[in-house]
Amino acid sequence: MAAAARQLRALCYLGRVLLFLSQFYILSGSESTEIPPYMMKCPSNGLCSRLPADCIDCATNYSCVYGKPVAFDCAVKPSVTCVDQEFRSQKNFIINMTCRFCWQLPETDYECSNSTSCMTVSCPRQRYTANCTVRDHIHCLGNRTFPKMLYCNWTGGYKWSTALALSITLGGFGADRFYLGQWREGLGKLFSFGGLGIWTLIDVLLIGVGYVGPADGSLYI
Repeated sequence: MAAAARQLRALCYLGRVLLFLSQFYILSGSESTEIPPYMMKCPSNGLCSRLPADCIDCATNYSCVYGKPVAFDCAVKPSVTCVDQEFRSQKNFIINMTCRFCWQLPETDYECSNSTSCMTVSCPRQRYTANCTVRDHIHCLGNRTFPKMLYCNWTGGYKWSTALALSITLGGFGADRFYLGQWREGLGKLFSFGGLGIWTLIDVLLIGVGYVGPADGSLYI
């Protein structure tokens, strides 16, 4: 009986050891099964030539001639699967593109951050530093995120047609200035009856040519 009890305790101890080792193996292997962040942008079994730039690695040649067609040897990143035109799985392929840096791309090929803290109605027109990012399926040389100086072009929702109509019809009471958020000028026109009509006529011209805009510095829509 004593020998049987010792064997039973030994089996229980061995079972606990095996359970601990199995859990340790699962935990230690969890990092290797983690999905890479770039996989969120990589379609499964799509055309290799249409994969976003984040899904591939290319041997780029910076000595290519600007504006000329160039072909680069590329390979998919780990865990990415893609096919060729005949739906055969492949890892290495060629990307055809135009030789130019990302900041030299046309404006339609990248997206930039907007700014609502600059004045669009100013002379000279204000610029701001935007952070621009190339669209996923566009391939280019250099950093895909870059700074760029852009003209201030945000809008606060004010309509030019509404401002002009108010200036013509109710400009003598300052309605156009009130609409544009220029309260002091609006009160001045209201209590001076539009500057006896002179201020009203001037505002019609200034709003008509777009010289007078919203008080927040935004563009008309």
